[in-house]
Amino acid sequence: MRNGISIRRIDWGGVFLYVFLTVFGLLMLAPLVYMASTSVKPISELFLFPPRFFPINPTLLNFRDLLLITGTSFVPFSRYIFNSVLITFLIVFFGVIISAMAAFPLAKHEMPFKSAIFNLIITALMFSSMVLQIPQYLMMSKSGLMNTYFAMVLPYLSAPIGIFLMIQFLKQMPDSLLESARIEGANEWQILWKIVLPLLKPAIATFALFSFVQAWNDPYPSMMYVTKEELKALPFAIQTISGGAGVVARVGTLAAASFLMIVPTIIVFTITQRMVLQTMAHSGLKE
Repeated sequence: MRNGISIRRIDWGGVFLYVFLTVFGLLMLAPLVYMASTSVKPISELFLFPPRFFPINPTLLNFRDLLLITGTSFVPFSRYIFNSVLITFLIVFFGVIISAMAAFPLAKHEMPFKSAIFNLIITALMFSSMVLQIPQYLMMSKSGLMNTYFAMVLPYLSAPIGIFLMIQFLKQMPDSLLESARIEGANEWQILWKIVLPLLKPAIATFALFSFVQAWNDPYPSMMYVTKEELKALPFAIQTISGGAGVVARVGTLAAASFLMIVPTIIVFTITQRMVLQTMAHSGLKE
C-alpha cells in the first residue's frame, strides 16, 4: 500500500499460462472448425490453392447431396441415423447399469475372490478391442444372433473401464452412509438405486461419455455382425461414401457427413464435462 492506495501486482506467470493455454485450445479447435467450414463449401472452393480456411460462398448443398447419395439405395439416410441412435443408447444405458451393479459389490462388500476379480478387470484394460473381435464374432455366430441388434450391442456391454472407474469412485464413499441405510431397513437393491447411483453421477457421466464416443463412431459392428443393409449404422454409411466411386467429387459430402457425426459427441461432452472433471479429480464423499 502506498499513500493509502493499494497497488495490485500483476501475476505475469498466470497471465502467460492463460494466454498459452488459450492459444493451444484454439489450435485444438482448428480441425473441428475447418471440418465445419468444409461441409458448407461449394465444389468450386473445395480445391482452391492455396486452400481457404473459411468459405466465401457457404452453401448447404453438401448436406442435400448427402441425402441424395444415400437415398439412391433402398435404405434411406434416416435409417442409418436411427440405427446409430438406438445401438448407442442401448450400449450406453445397459453398460452403465451393468458396470454399476458389478462395481458395487466389488467396492463395498466382502466376497470370495474379490481381489482376483478386480485384478482380472485391471488385466482386461490392457487388451485392445481388436484382440476380442474374433472371439466375439464366434460367440455371436454360434448363438444365432447374427443380423440382429443384439449382436451389435451385447459384445460391448462388458466394459472393464466402466467397472474400474466406478469401483475407484465408490471406494471414496463412506461405509457409514451405507450402514446407516441398512440400519433404517433398506435392502441392497434400494441402497444401489437410491443412494449409490445418485452419488455415482460423475463416474457414470465419465463412462457414458467414453462409451458413447466408442459406440457412435465404431463402424465394425455393422461390418462384422450384420449383412442386412437396413440394420447398419451411420459410420458404415460414411465409410461407404468415402470409399465409393467419385471420391474426389464427394469431398464436401463426406465433410458434411463427418460433421453430422461429430455434433452429437460435442453435445454429449458439453453436458457431461463438469462431471468428467470431477471424476478425474477423484472427488466424492470422504470420511
